[in-house]
Amino acid sequence: MKTTHVARGRLSWGILLAVLLTGTLPSEGESQTTTTSPDEPLAINLDEVAWGPPGNTPRFPQGVRTAQLGVDPDNGGPTYYALFPAGSHFDLHWHTHAEHVAVMSGEVTIVLGEETYSLSTGGYIVIPAKMNHSWDVPSGGADAVILVRRRGPADFNFVEP
Repeated sequence: MKTTHVARGRLSWGILLAVLLTGTLPSEGESQTTTTSPDEPLAINLDEVAWGPPGNTPRFPQGVRTAQLGVDPDNGGPTYYALFPAGSHFDLHWHTHAEHVAVMSGEVTIVLGEETYSLSTGGYIVIPAKMNHSWDVPSGGADAVILVRRRGPADFNFVEP
């Protein structure tokens, strides 16, 4: 399989995530839920999240929206919500660092390596570093919201079929 490297480097995690998932930079004055230190308190309900604009980047789910919550100053790993529209698909890819994901609402199907898992609200996923995976949200149902915590800076390495 051929791997396509989409993003790498040491850009600010917020800018990197905005570019990768939405294809745009945050607008000046745009409302976003953000904290830059794990030592600062943060309490937020899902219905209070200030979502970024819908994305339209190739290979990423069309219409995906994110809300940045913070970054670990020790490893550069971001924590954020991602909203995937019903019927969306995230192409097969991998990350340099592990990611931990909780399903906050809706349903998702994730392929991890050779195994397929269907998860709903309250489901939890650990995606080891460099493991190929893809996501689907069922059509005709609700959008899915996940909470993501990465063990290092975000990158997306797409796998060619």
